[in-house]
Amino acid sequence: MSETSTKPYLLRAIYEWCTDNGYTPYLAAAVDGRTQVPREFVKNGEIVLNISFDATSGLKMDNDLVHFHARFGGVSREISVPVENVLAIYARENGQGMAFEATKPGAAETAAPEAAETVSDSSATLTSVPVSASKPASETESDDTNPEPPKKTGKPTLTRIK
Repeated sequence: MSETSTKPYLLRAIYEWCTDNGYTPYLAAAVDGRTQVPREFVKNGEIVLNISFDATSGLKMDNDLVHFHARFGGVSREISVPVENVLAIYARENGQGMAFEATKPGAAETAAPEAAETVSDSSATLTSVPVSASKPASETESDDTNPEPPKKTGKPTLTRIK
């Protein structure tokens, strides 16, 4: 019997933490043939979804699939994202959350080439990195010697650290 991935449990935990603290949980996912999302909102083979209670209907976060209904431009759409395709879950207000590597070949192979991720097999250990609202990745990579605190400017951004 194979071991169950920790990823869906961590997704549910971060979602619960966000809602308990009054934050808006956002889900970033790689889009491929198995992902059912409005394609007009996909950028670079990825989509960011508001999965808060107010924005969704019938949210189910199973061990293999995140499924719900949401309105896009006033039209109700059915959304289905395989857990393997989830790249991050974080709070919109402060950017805190968790980022993940794609865990199945299907997540990166069938996504747009711009969104190709380093993919590991399903037996590999899940790597997660805390997500924070900070400087863009290009600035943080070149400025490691100046431990200046992040500046709060408008909308938080998700920074993936590889």
